[in-house]
Amino acid sequence: MCGIVGYIGKKEAAPIILEGLRRLEYRGYDSAGISVLRSGDLLTRKRKGKIDDGLAPALRESPLTGVSGIGHTRWATHGPPSDENSHPHLDQSGRIAVVHNGVIENFARLKQRLQEAGHRFLSATDTEVLAHLIGVEYERLRAAGDPREPLLPHAVAAALREVIGTYGIAVICTEEPGLIVGARRGSPLIVGIGRGENFLASDVTAMVAHTRQVVYLNDYDVVTVTAEDFQVTNLGTETARVQIQEVEFGAEAAERGRFPHHMLKEIYEQPRTIENALRGRLDLDEATAKFGGLNMSAAELRAVDQMVIAACGTSWHAGLVGEYLIEDFAHVPVEVEYASEFRYRNPPLEKNTLVLVITQSGETADTLAALREARRRGHKVLAICNVVGSTIAREADGGIYLHAGPEIGVASTKAFTSQVTVLTLLALFMGRLRMMSPHRGLEVIRALERMPALAEQALALDGQIRAIARKYADRRDFFFLGRQLNFPVALEGALKLKEISYLHAEGYPAAEMKHGPLALLDENSPCVMLVPRGALYEKTMSNLEEVRARRAPVIALATEGDREVAQRAADVIYLPETPEFVWPLLGIIPLQLLAYHVAVLRGCDVDKPRNLAKSVTVE
Repeated sequence: MCGIVGYIGKKEAAPIILEGLRRLEYRGYDSAGISVLRSGDLLTRKRKGKIDDGLAPALRESPLTGVSGIGHTRWATHGPPSDENSHPHLDQSGRIAVVHNGVIENFARLKQRLQEAGHRFLSATDTEVLAHLIGVEYERLRAAGDPREPLLPHAVAAALREVIGTYGIAVICTEEPGLIVGARRGSPLIVGIGRGENFLASDVTAMVAHTRQVVYLNDYDVVTVTAEDFQVTNLGTETARVQIQEVEFGAEAAERGRFPHHMLKEIYEQPRTIENALRGRLDLDEATAKFGGLNMSAAELRAVDQMVIAACGTSWHAGLVGEYLIEDFAHVPVEVEYASEFRYRNPPLEKNTLVLVITQSGETADTLAALREARRRGHKVLAICNVVGSTIAREADGGIYLHAGPEIGVASTKAFTSQVTVLTLLALFMGRLRMMSPHRGLEVIRALERMPALAEQALALDGQIRAIARKYADRRDFFFLGRQLNFPVALEGALKLKEISYLHAEGYPAAEMKHGPLALLDENSPCVMLVPRGALYEKTMSNLEEVRARRAPVIALATEGDREVAQRAADVIYLPETPEFVWPLLGIIPLQLLAYHVAVLRGCDVDKPRNLAKSVTVE
């Protein structure tokens, strides 16, 4: 959840770290801080609030100089946002500084032991306990005359062996100013390789402006980084294998460009990201999709008699779309599970069950745990993921990359449409392995080929949607209604509005409203209804009438040329005619724009909504 940046080289560290923290602020913005080493001193500035409101002014007032340091931007877990709870945290001696992502589950017991030994704590965080523990181990090794140099990596490893929980950490020490030590378990940490300088970060976006050569650390890795080199061991006991990889995007991909917010930029990128998800994956000759990384034979895939999709949040909604598509195209039963619940249940999984995990970041803690539980039970796991080199991408048996580029806005947009695109391709692929005809396969391919252009047409409705947002921005309760494939779209539309505007919004299957939720409707409860022309059009129109009868205003998403819906809805957003199975890719775009404009009109911070952060790496 939080963001870590470390730098060691010949340049001033603080400006580089501050720049990296700004790029990672979408991962946490309750507070931020930096520590640098200079002439045997450890200098720290940290402040509550967003970087430009707290840390940046503090650094202008009292600059930090030094060529090595660490920084952190926080999403609070233990202890509320405050200057004291901000990272970095120091050990008892004040010579060691630590920044930490994750949760130390046994911190209370460790803290009590340290307090009994005379330690004094200045914060309510679990991280400060870890800093003190590393300091204790460092002093123990030094007092024992341990001949290993440097000592800091061994002290970090010794402290981490006492820790239960998850961590991605960076550590510096005044006694050993020429290095930074990092370690990870369950929370991402990446080494950036430069020339005469090296980096540590929890996300490549923090350092891609300086280097695109990176090493993704594995769980239990401990890395020692100097200006010229780095060395990775496995909790300090053996040398670990590392692979240098090239980041596939540049720094400009993580910038807002001409857009006022990252979220709006990412909404407008969707024609291109849908195209990227399709590129090289359509096989017209065989009327199917093709993938390079599934690592399963056609015989293995034909033998699958059940699929379980595990995901969280927006990815879970994409998984629901996938359930409809795979069951329709391939006739394979599909269950969609919340990844956060999957590993704590004991669902009966047939021998030939294929598990599919969906994640934008590839680091979502709950989804990673679901993957590991499924593999422990002997099932093949495929991943749909956006980040090459991420933990889930490396641990899955195979998978499909989205190639959507970095998504900075906390509220996911382009990742959802990319995930739905890939799931449509996977459903096509599975269907053609089973009973789908070539004619039907070509129909799916032709529809997918049109989607980038149709997404452009949907974006052209931005002005109309902004006007609708002005009409309803002062309302407090919204309902999003759809049927079949459009029910997950309704859920996702409601989630977008909740996330960034802080309004109450719920998504329902349209026919379920009469089973209770109609009691909530009145003239102040706008209902966004997805009513494309299709098999359930008449049924959905009947549901629309039920909503109208309760005096709730209806905002309808309908197919071009549908004049009947215009007579019944207060506002209509017309979308191009397209087959039902790809309509979710179109239908979600106006809902993303509606949420965006409502949030802007309400004065909300669209890219950094309160209480939320990107890439949930804690349970």
